[in-house]
Amino acid sequence: MRMRRLAWLLSIAVISAASAEPAPSPSTLNVEIGYLGYEYPEPLPISLVEPLVSDQGTQGARLGISDNSATGKFLGQSYRLTEKITPQDGDVVADAKALLQTTRLIVADLEPEALLRITDLPEARDAIIINARASDDDLRGKNCRHNLFHVAPSWAMRADALAQYMAWKRWTRWFLLRGNTKDDIAYADAMKQAAAKFGSKIVEERTITFDPGNRNSETGHQQIQTQIPMRTQSPPQHDIVFVADTPDTFGDYLMWRTSVPKPVAGTQGLTAVAWSPVYEEYGGVQLQTRFRAKAKRAMTERDYMAWLAVRVFGEAATRSQKTDVAGWRAYIMSKPFQVAGFKGQGLSFRSWDRQLRQPIILSGPRSLVSVSPQEGFLHPKFLTDTLGVDAPESACKIPG
Repeated sequence: MRMRRLAWLLSIAVISAASAEPAPSPSTLNVEIGYLGYEYPEPLPISLVEPLVSDQGTQGARLGISDNSATGKFLGQSYRLTEKITPQDGDVVADAKALLQTTRLIVADLEPEALLRITDLPEARDAIIINARASDDDLRGKNCRHNLFHVAPSWAMRADALAQYMAWKRWTRWFLLRGNTKDDIAYADAMKQAAAKFGSKIVEERTITFDPGNRNSETGHQQIQTQIPMRTQSPPQHDIVFVADTPDTFGDYLMWRTSVPKPVAGTQGLTAVAWSPVYEEYGGVQLQTRFRAKAKRAMTERDYMAWLAVRVFGEAATRSQKTDVAGWRAYIMSKPFQVAGFKGQGLSFRSWDRQLRQPIILSGPRSLVSVSPQEGFLHPKFLTDTLGVDAPESACKIPG
């Protein structure tokens, strides 16, 4: 009985130690991570069913810090997140300089132009900046930087993930509809390259500029019901409609309304994403549950990418046995580095463009459809390198 009581008391002590935050000792490694974002205009929800979320990304980074700290407190490590969201009338470069005074580890929730301005700062020369938002392929190609890493999938990775699934389904004739923003054009270009890469064909491409007007008015659905068939009438024979509509202006209205009844994929319909609220495989439900408990909402793709970026820093600090940014960068780029992302395999960075290789989730609005790479698509080293730009085709010229 006495031994059982001692064992019970010991278990309580262990639980208490795990749940308590120990006071930092002189030997504690303090890891400061900066989160830098900007108040970009966000698309309005289509209906009241979809809540307006104003803290995408930041909530994911906060959960990442919590996860890093859970491990770090047993290893003499302390993690702190400094958040800076630049308002629309603010100076994101000035905010970046302020962050770089306290840390060289930055999670960047920024579009390409701002991202490049920050990575090119003299103060950022020896920093590790992780892109947790932009899918722009040029950031991994001709505009790559030695201090810029990417956990966000590129447009090419997303398009290839869908193209592999379409090849598996033998839906090889695509009717491509795109908007006129820079990202729309970039994603459409990636779709064309993916079609050629995996044996499909773009039978026609159309540009749509669409203003649904007051879509929540009594007659809003009637206007959309009339306009969408007009813009999609008389297409060549096709198996699927591919859509590149990154601002969400018309893509969601294509389903059930095109002149020819076909499935929709791309930025709407069947989407290729790093994360989805419907994903539960490989323990994903555990991450979903913890995030919902902390943020009181579902985990979006931007939340996941920010969480993953913070976890990359945590893995480097924990496993590299280094205490400086140069050592962590070398470890992140090394073969032993892996970070767990709830996708059934360790995720690592490509040496040629600093893109995180990872499986891509193919998600419908309410269910998981598939995960790419698909079976049968082979690569001599990593199957995930069948998604996106492989080393021989890369335009990135920085050393590995």
